[in-house]
Amino acid sequence: MIFPHLLSFYNLALCGIFVLGLPFALVQSGYVGLVLLVLSAWVCNHTGRTLVSCLYEEEMSGGSGSVSKVRVRTSYQDIMEACCKGLWPNWSGVGGLMVNVIELLMTCTLYLLVSTSLLFDSLSWVAVPRSVCSLVSLVFLLPCLLLTDLRPVSTLSLLCSLAHILISLLVMLYCLSCASSWSWSSLSLSVDPEDFLVSVGVIIFSYTSQIFLPPLEGSMEDRGQFNVMLGWTHGAACIMKTMFSLLAVLTWGPETSEVITDNLPSDLRPLVNLCLLAKAQLSYPLPFYAAAEILQTCNRDVSRPLNPNCQAVSRPALVVRGALLMTSYLLALLVPRFSLLMGLTGSVTGAAMTLILPCLFHLRLQWSRLTVKDRLIDVGILSLGVICSVSGVICSVKRLLEDYNLHVGEKI
Repeated sequence: MIFPHLLSFYNLALCGIFVLGLPFALVQSGYVGLVLLVLSAWVCNHTGRTLVSCLYEEEMSGGSGSVSKVRVRTSYQDIMEACCKGLWPNWSGVGGLMVNVIELLMTCTLYLLVSTSLLFDSLSWVAVPRSVCSLVSLVFLLPCLLLTDLRPVSTLSLLCSLAHILISLLVMLYCLSCASSWSWSSLSLSVDPEDFLVSVGVIIFSYTSQIFLPPLEGSMEDRGQFNVMLGWTHGAACIMKTMFSLLAVLTWGPETSEVITDNLPSDLRPLVNLCLLAKAQLSYPLPFYAAAEILQTCNRDVSRPLNPNCQAVSRPALVVRGALLMTSYLLALLVPRFSLLMGLTGSVTGAAMTLILPCLFHLRLQWSRLTVKDRLIDVGILSLGVICSVSGVICSVKRLLEDYNLHVGEKI
């Protein structure tokens, strides 16, 4: 059955808490942002298909002479190693691990940053410092150090995603109730180039899920339906994200906050923020667990428990997980702007994992089987990804430094 896998990918493509930053990105990018939301969905759907096609190789049948596709790879890492074989044999393993860990670490940091912002807003009536809110959020995440099984994490993530859909619908219904005050002047054709490039990273990151596609396709009973499922879920994600962002921008215009729930009225915002706070806290374990597993597999002694018959986490594994948790905490303290960190992450790992690398893999592994049209599309997306990545990183880092200096200046 395809239905469970459709829900799983719908969770990845649509229900991430990072959709809360899309309305602010749309304000920064204007009407062009609407085009980007649709174009990004098509591009990510295309690169997802090309990535999964790299899992297969064509083989000739012995008697009939017909050509059949055989699944010879199982993960993003396998594709990277096959692509780099004979070119950079040592880089493929280390480079792939680094990209994966950085993306997961940035995702953890974003969840912690959202938790801090929501807690700070919820406790604004008692004037609690933001640093204290960040520390409290960290304390509630300490049980992540003892995770030994992904199954309860997956269950919580699915429940959190369903709750997030309800919250998104609640925000959209409120926006529809304010339809009489909507103003299309909130969207502009002329945008600031730096704001636009940061927004591109935010939009790309909201669609980033390529790293999960190979195992997702491998778990399907009917793998032939994968492309259909991918198209429908990206279409659903595009419609939902575009409607959500557009309604919010029409309702609040230039006053749209980085986390859209901050724009809700005072009698509704605390309840929604507390629900989102719980969701952000419960969503953190999934990327944290994945990053910890990657780091632990680099050294078998780290992942090996002290007692083979015991499911407890070993001391070296606790050190690795503690370092990962503290790194995300320090990054959340250093980068207080949610949209800028999301834009930087999208420009670095998002563009690399979603746009650049899948096209490189496709061209490298299947060049002889591609048509001229396929090659041109891959080269076009690859070039666009490089441009967006380099320019987005420059603008995001520049804005982060400016914001950090301003933040330090205010403290002094």
